[in-house]
Amino acid sequence: MNEPLLEVTGLRKHFPIRGGFLRRRVGEIKAVDGVDLTVRRGETVALVGESGCGKSTTGRTIVRLEEPTAGEVVFHHPGRGPVHLETADARTLRAVRPHLQMIFQDPFASLDSRMTVGSIIEEPLVINKAAAGRALKDRVAELLTLVGLRPEHANRYPHAFSGGQRQRIGIARAIALNPDLIVCDEAVSALDVSVQAQILNLLEELQRRLGLAYLFISHDLAAVEHIADRVVVMYVGRIVESGPVEQLYTAPKHPYTEALLAAVPQPDPRVRIRPKLLTGDVPSPANPPSGCYFHPRCPYAQPVCAAETPPVRQVGEGHRSACHFAGALPLAGAAAAVPPAQATS
Repeated sequence: MNEPLLEVTGLRKHFPIRGGFLRRRVGEIKAVDGVDLTVRRGETVALVGESGCGKSTTGRTIVRLEEPTAGEVVFHHPGRGPVHLETADARTLRAVRPHLQMIFQDPFASLDSRMTVGSIIEEPLVINKAAAGRALKDRVAELLTLVGLRPEHANRYPHAFSGGQRQRIGIARAIALNPDLIVCDEAVSALDVSVQAQILNLLEELQRRLGLAYLFISHDLAAVEHIADRVVVMYVGRIVESGPVEQLYTAPKHPYTEALLAAVPQPDPRVRIRPKLLTGDVPSPANPPSGCYFHPRCPYAQPVCAAETPPVRQVGEGHRSACHFAGALPLAGAAAAVPPAQATS
């Protein structure tokens, strides 16, 4: 798990804002603004944040579904060594993509309704000439069994399946070429809670059996706690905190992380959690505030927070935070409950 598989440095994705009669560029949306992260072989790194923070755009830019504005994305290909995906040509991308796959958020929109399940799963195998004839049919049956479906499901169409079953089909397609890394873009957010747990367990089982690494993009911190080894927290296109899941959940070092953890539902009805209510709205990535992007909503903000961008600092083993006062604030973790007599009503 110590060997890096994916290294992202200074990744930026800016979308132009055009206006006027001639549609000139009048500004830009900084959807991803200097993201650094590493995924090691066999581990799960979760990328979390509120809706609109840029986490899905980060995932799509890493796999080159979006063209990066700046930065480096290095994928350690098992046969070619380090490959710079941000500058890779079409031939190089074709060679890398079998090792770098994606599971999409919407299990209904991500499957072609005109194709049978078997055709959907075998498509990457056919394109990459990985199997043909009887071997192709056997591989499809094997993949369906791996994800908890039956081989005879190959002859049906996607409309015949539930959302959870459709996501299993998407997972079967993603693992068809034995990838090293899968980007899971909100892979369980469109599913019922009970089905979410089944899909998370399936992803963990496939990771153990196939040695997969995941970049798990989600806004659901309860799901992230279940599956992740490390967590990276995004806010308005920037990384504000990252670290091992146990450290980050029990001892966060950024006020935004504390607020996210306070919103995680507590399953024990006897435990009362003191809420951390944020004021104000999420700033626009087209016109972000000066200094720390979080300072307009931060209950601990000081003048320096508006004046200077905080550097990313080491606050523990593998634990980093972009806060001027990291380690000095009385931040509460997800498990920090208060007695009923002290809890706010």
